Amino acid sequence: MTEQEKMLAGELYDCGDPELMELWNSGKNLMQKYNQVNYSNRKEQMRILDKLLGSRGENTQVTAPFYVDYGKFICLGNNCEINMNCVFLDCNTITIGDNALIAPGVHIYTVFHPIKAEERFNTSNSVGFPFAISKTAPVTIGENVWIGGCSIIMPGVTIGDNVTIGAGSVVTKSLPNNVLAYGNPCRVIRTM
Repeated sequence: MTEQEKMLAGELYDCGDPELMELWNSGKNLMQKYNQVNYSNRKEQMRILDKLLGSRGENTQVTAPFYVDYGKFICLGNNCEINMNCVFLDCNTITIGDNALIAPGVHIYTVFHPIKAEERFNTSNSVGFPFAISKTAPVTIGENVWIGGCSIIMPGVTIGDNVTIGAGSVVTKSLPNNVLAYGNPCRVIRTM
């Protein structure tokens, strides 16, 4: 099993694997180009997004700066708006449904590290410096979801359809459809 296959399967994997480093560098280079394109040049922005992302629906808006690990494991639905300064650590899939609004500064994480310090680093790799050993879990966000500014979505979380998450929330557990939720940790406040 390759390190990429392990990564996407949620098993411990070596982030410093040469194949993953090549994908990571490619994603970072495309991200950097995207973040430097003149904002009025929509055609060039869409061209770069099509190369960076796994997929994107129609009328998708991603405001720079936008930060990713790989980019290729992010799939955006139709009519999505990703506001500025969002960070999507896509070491596993991030799937966002139609009509999603992601406010400024939202972080979506699919990657995490072992809790024990001695299990976190691999010093025998091709990059020449200690690199963290990681695990991943996908994040899925439903349709018609609004995630408030500076919220953090943790690995393995699924957010149902028609959900509103208040600003500054830390979403550690999955949320059902049709709820308002906020807080740290995020919790359901009421059904809508």
